[in-house]
Amino acid sequence: IHHEDTAHTVPLLWKIQNLLSKLPILFAFEQGKILENIGICSQVSFVRYMQGRKTLGVDPKLFIKDLWFEKVPVRIYQPKVPSASQRRGVMFFHGGGWVFGKTHEKLCRSIARESESVVVSVGYRLAPEHKYPAAYEDCLNATIHFMKNVEHYGVDPARIIICGDSAGGNLAAAVSQTLAGRSDLPKLCAQILIYPGLQALDFNLPSYQQNQGVPLLFRERAAFYMLQYLNGNASNLEEVLEGSHIPIDIKLNYRKWVSPDNIPEKFKVRGYKPHVLLDCTTEVYETVKRFCEPNLCPLLAEDALIQQLPETFMLTCEYDVLRDDGLLYKKRLEDNGVRVTWYHLEDGFHGIINSFNNDWLSFSSGKRGLDNIMNFLKSL
Repeated sequence: IHHEDTAHTVPLLWKIQNLLSKLPILFAFEQGKILENIGICSQVSFVRYMQGRKTLGVDPKLFIKDLWFEKVPVRIYQPKVPSASQRRGVMFFHGGGWVFGKTHEKLCRSIARESESVVVSVGYRLAPEHKYPAAYEDCLNATIHFMKNVEHYGVDPARIIICGDSAGGNLAAAVSQTLAGRSDLPKLCAQILIYPGLQALDFNLPSYQQNQGVPLLFRERAAFYMLQYLNGNASNLEEVLEGSHIPIDIKLNYRKWVSPDNIPEKFKVRGYKPHVLLDCTTEVYETVKRFCEPNLCPLLAEDALIQQLPETFMLTCEYDVLRDDGLLYKKRLEDNGVRVTWYHLEDGFHGIINSFNNDWLSFSSGKRGLDNIMNFLKSL
């Protein structure tokens, strides 16, 4: 490294050294696969181990406590600063492909601090050990428990928000739909969906083709995680990727909601080719037919239910295979009279919100995305 100003050289060398010390976490998936191939441990367990190694200390601005809501582990973040009125309550469902957890501690702390909200992070059961609908049921039950006991946490029952990113965005959308028709509980104030995965009928939408090899979520991995959540294994992965897992008549039935035709043309100019519809065998469909359930794929919910959903914040990223899931759901919400605040990161990629305050690598677009989420929260 050549640099004329030694005052800048030393910090630069330190950053590179620090980055190199973090390389194992960057290559955890590859390392885990090697260990799995030689029979030492599974790839999933190794990645979970790597992700869980780093812990944060005490936060001077927050009370943080681990509790159980209806047999579901949760972590509650409460601002220490006094409040003259009841606070917002944010139920947060983390991403990680329904398979990984312990990756959103900084994000939950930041939301609680910056928006002065009570945040409840749900430690739902993970796949492949716990298949669908375990994660959905845990998030739903924890949310209902919180709604029934908000007075214990100084939360305004009229200002409860559900929030999630990626797989957590899927869970947030599903729980919001389930609660929309409940008259015995407070109505949700809003839902915040951060690059959510919302359907598994079509892995050949424009964003899947354009961003199939873009980190942090490859096209093949997106289908892999969905199958892990559904069945606890990745059998029929090839059929799911090529689109031969759902009968043509069912695809055509849902084409009014899941179709490239519903995506604005400006999102199709970058390397997209229309995909030929393929039929499937009865045997394959039997293994994945629950992909047609809205609790697993919220984009497929009926209009009568969509119309009842709360105000929504939707964040999408240009370089993300899940971009079009968000765009399609945004259209469905707007078509059904639901108010949507949409923020699109033109230079964003999947998982970028977690980079907003990384101690070794951060992206300005991640900070912009988080700032827009905070502004929306504060407006509620």
